[in-house]
Amino acid sequence: MHVLILGGTTEARRLAELLHGTPGLRLTSSLAGRVASPRLPPGEVRVGGFGGAEGLAAWLREHTVDALVDATHPFAGTIGFHAARAATAVRVPLLALRRPGWAPVAGDDWHEAGSLEQAAELLPSLGRRVFLTTGRMGLAAFASLDDLWFLVRSVDAPEAAAPARMEVLLDRGPFLLQEERELLLRHRIDVVVTKDSGGSATAPKLTAAREAGVPVIVVRRPPVPDGVRVVAEPEEVVDWIGKRLHLPTFPDAG
Repeated sequence: MHVLILGGTTEARRLAELLHGTPGLRLTSSLAGRVASPRLPPGEVRVGGFGGAEGLAAWLREHTVDALVDATHPFAGTIGFHAARAATAVRVPLLALRRPGWAPVAGDDWHEAGSLEQAAELLPSLGRRVFLTTGRMGLAAFASLDDLWFLVRSVDAPEAAAPARMEVLLDRGPFLLQEERELLLRHRIDVVVTKDSGGSATAPKLTAAREAGVPVIVVRRPPVPDGVRVVAEPEEVVDWIGKRLHLPTFPDAG
């Protein structure tokens, strides 16, 4: 049996660890290749795009894939729709693995935005010194805000259009709460911009912002394609694959 994981997330790596070594199961993880030095999961790994839904469908056929798991980042919206179309075309079962999103708690000053462009429109009314944690790919949305100063944190250095007044901090989570407190204080941050990525690795910035009384612009997630079942934990995918493929033995998901 062959399972393809569309990965690149912590959850995808965890799933690969749970499935790796299962008798009778071939496992392939696919990474988009946008990070220069990704953390590779166990098992077979391919890097790079498929060429849209048609290319992915062709790959599924050529490599006789029996189950497809979309464990990409919650904001990698395009690949989710490509996966749904390809799975339908090839008649391969598809499951989406998405970490739960964040929810505000008492004391949070959150402002929701439907896109990076909407977040950029909100910014001037909320602060002047911005902690921007939306990744390096969407900086063009903020490039025209010449009156604001940005601290941009990303895994790799930005390459496209970006704000003129910007300092880049290259780092990879998980981040500690005390570090986030010190970062906001040291750089005199008065507004934070983030995507609703969910999970615990980068959540401490939200706690630090709440403690400091700093407003946070939260960009909402794109939707999951209609009809695609979504689960929150890698262990749920393990159960789904076991039931779908009737594997004779299965790894301990605990």
